[in-house]
Amino acid sequence: MDLRETTFKTFGQELAPEEVVRRIIRDVREDGDNGVSYYNSRLDGSATQDLRVSDEEMREAYDACDNELVEALRFAAGRVRDYHEQQMRGARLDFNNNGLGQVTRAIKRAGIYVPGTRAPLPSTVIMCAIPARVAGVEEVYLTSPVLPDGTVPAAKLVAADIAGVDAVFKAGGAQGIAAFAYGTETIPRVDKIFGPGGLFVTIAKKQVFGDVGIDSVYGPTETMIIADESANPELVAADLLAQAEHDPLASPILLTPSHYFAGEVDREIERQLRDMERAKIARAAIDTRGGCILVSDIDHGIELANYYGPEHLCLAVENPTAYVMKVTNAGGLFLGEASPEAVGDYTAGPSHTMPTGGSARWSSPLGVSDFLKRMAIVNLPEDDSEELNQYAAIIARAEGLTGHAHAVERRLRGR
Repeated sequence: MDLRETTFKTFGQELAPEEVVRRIIRDVREDGDNGVSYYNSRLDGSATQDLRVSDEEMREAYDACDNELVEALRFAAGRVRDYHEQQMRGARLDFNNNGLGQVTRAIKRAGIYVPGTRAPLPSTVIMCAIPARVAGVEEVYLTSPVLPDGTVPAAKLVAADIAGVDAVFKAGGAQGIAAFAYGTETIPRVDKIFGPGGLFVTIAKKQVFGDVGIDSVYGPTETMIIADESANPELVAADLLAQAEHDPLASPILLTPSHYFAGEVDREIERQLRDMERAKIARAAIDTRGGCILVSDIDHGIELANYYGPEHLCLAVENPTAYVMKVTNAGGLFLGEASPEAVGDYTAGPSHTMPTGGSARWSSPLGVSDFLKRMAIVNLPEDDSEELNQYAAIIARAEGLTGHAHAVERRLRGR
């Protein structure tokens, strides 16, 4: 059933996605658990009686997962934890100097949305929840769309347990975002919502922002590879296809100064597509959002990449470290063929939740700082107060805020 048909069946009329989300948010805000369960059923085709995943379901998830996968998730979690513990050392910038200071506090309650049922994305659980734990967030919750039988995919539950999530809830799409934003009888209201999602999730995050914090708005994945003739065309093609298989709207882009190399990569893409399980998706991404751009040299390629601001920028060139300082806009920078972006998605260490849609020009990958907030401290010494009050009063009167002026002038009179 396509989006328009589902919308009509649910609401009795055709609605724009923004209006669909607005109604879902309203109903969840007013009707709590019942609203979440209704939309789980109508939009996701899942019957959910208990919205919270039980301890028994968590235990059963381990039985349903191969030991090899559990071991891999634990390995990935260790790498992600180690990376973010290093990041944490530079994230607390507390200071106190002459009565002025700053203290850093973790947010109390984080809500993580992780999309996917057929492709359950346990890696995204680890990449979002572990930075929260390292940052010191007291309560970390996760919500997920559910399968038709009313369960959350086992791999996702195992990842949540390994990452230290406090509870998992069954609420997909906009209803999951609304539940975190306003709370229901079962799902707690959080301080900030994290994680990627599809169209309805993205719109919902925009609509609830202000009532709750959000990390960012994420779009389809992007990978830009800058390669010269020292690169292996087979590996470059594989890296482009690895991102293309995510979504028909993914953007796999190659920049190279070599016409010959571009042709070799194109031939490899065609050959490798024949063996891909998600070939149809990858083909759509390559044909509609992918491409190859011939550049004059590597510096020219980096100039274009900085303008584009890709989520992932891979330098498959001779001596890639020589170009690091020239890159200014990228979510993640992957140097050389031994550092493929696909490893970054799972086991390298940095969170794979990265800025998309050019937002790398002003934002960063998800990290511990996203779970922290700074609080200014003002504890002025008495010796400074007269001068500070005098100048504050002058500025306040210039702004027409005489109440402010009176508040400081009364302190001057009391000296």
